[in-house]
Amino acid sequence: MNIRLFFLSFLGIALAVACTRGFPQEAVELAAGDEVATNGSFQNFMLTGRARVDEGATARLFFHSDGLNGYEVLFRGGPIDGSPKTGSLTAVRNLYRSLPADGEWFPFEIAVRGKNISVKLNGTDVVCYTEPEEPFRTDEYADRVLGEGRVFLKGVEGTVGFEQLRLKALNMAERNPADTLPPMDEQTDSIIRLQQAGFPVIDWHVHLKGGLTKEMAQAMSMRYGINYGVAPNAGEGGVGRMLANDQEVYDYFEEVKDLPFLRGVQGEGRRWTVTFSQEALSVFDYLFTDSMTIVDPKGRISRVYHPEEVHMDGMTTEQWMDMLVDQIVLILTHEPADIYANPTYLPEALQPDYDILWTPERIDRVLDVLEEHSIALEINPRYRIPSANIIREAKARGIKFTFGTNNVDADFGRLEYCVEMIRACGLEPSDLWFPSMSIRSSRKPLNYNNF
Repeated sequence: MNIRLFFLSFLGIALAVACTRGFPQEAVELAAGDEVATNGSFQNFMLTGRARVDEGATARLFFHSDGLNGYEVLFRGGPIDGSPKTGSLTAVRNLYRSLPADGEWFPFEIAVRGKNISVKLNGTDVVCYTEPEEPFRTDEYADRVLGEGRVFLKGVEGTVGFEQLRLKALNMAERNPADTLPPMDEQTDSIIRLQQAGFPVIDWHVHLKGGLTKEMAQAMSMRYGINYGVAPNAGEGGVGRMLANDQEVYDYFEEVKDLPFLRGVQGEGRRWTVTFSQEALSVFDYLFTDSMTIVDPKGRISRVYHPEEVHMDGMTTEQWMDMLVDQIVLILTHEPADIYANPTYLPEALQPDYDILWTPERIDRVLDVLEEHSIALEINPRYRIPSANIIREAKARGIKFTFGTNNVDADFGRLEYCVEMIRACGLEPSDLWFPSMSIRSSRKPLNYNNF
């Protein structure tokens, strides 16, 4: 193993390689098996520097460590595939989209101040974790608690570059001014348990509306340990931020591309396939739509979540349900979405009979089209849909799942129904969908309603 030791003074950094006034003269390139470590032990500290993660490369930074244990910050890029990415406080606050691009240099900052651990990438907070008095840790991660120890950089695969490394010991009274929220009660928290079981925790269906700002969403995501996929509506008829044309799509993407969220867009209404180009929508990580807006037999746009827009027109409930399923099949066949959101939603008046109206034949028709076009099925905690029975049938077919809230404001919980369904239906990480699985670029959208 190629080992380079970094000897550190109490106040700053004095390198065992050529240096000038405590600054390294050359970058450190870590290949698999390479290791860089401090000679001293630290409690409160701030480490800053610049890193470059080459394609397919991984490095790990351990702190409060003896080289075998301690907290770990990950440096790993690549596509959104469910694996933890750069900036993750692994097994505690995993991140699933790498903010920096592969092969590009970026600044980072890692700090421990009291019980708070923070990570910044490109000047953006991606982790702000406060260790509670009784942290939850499985046996595998029992040593990931704050204390004191050395700092290690270890190459795992490929090449990861580091430069301008500066490590400063902080006063024990130092506190993170951004640490304003109380720590989570991890003894009752299901999210930390999923993280440590290697279960990616992402809410793909978050809207900035009802008072929820980007800043609030960022703070909530870091506190709860849930990655957020933030999405506007593209089309017509929805609530909140609405994109109307390709230029607005590109402008919105420029607003959010450097924010610490997964970047989605929701096809809203039934005209969006003729309003936007595939090229414009392809800049987003994922695209989803639902069947809460349909075109009824008289050609009217019907938002089925508005009771006054649900027109039976002499149809029986059974006939109306068959019409709804016909619409769902048309939508999922001709609109190139990655995710079927708010799935199996019924108008308010029909919801008490959900399990009766969603017959095996109707369920099969919906699952058939999901399976045919590799569309993921959203598990939605706001409406508590689809049912466990439908989720089990979808899992048996190999259909993938996402979690998505479809919030109306800033108070939208922590994926409680999704956690319930994970347990009730035996879901595993391999059952989840990620953008790396998307085939939407191969699906040509059609104007099937002749708008």
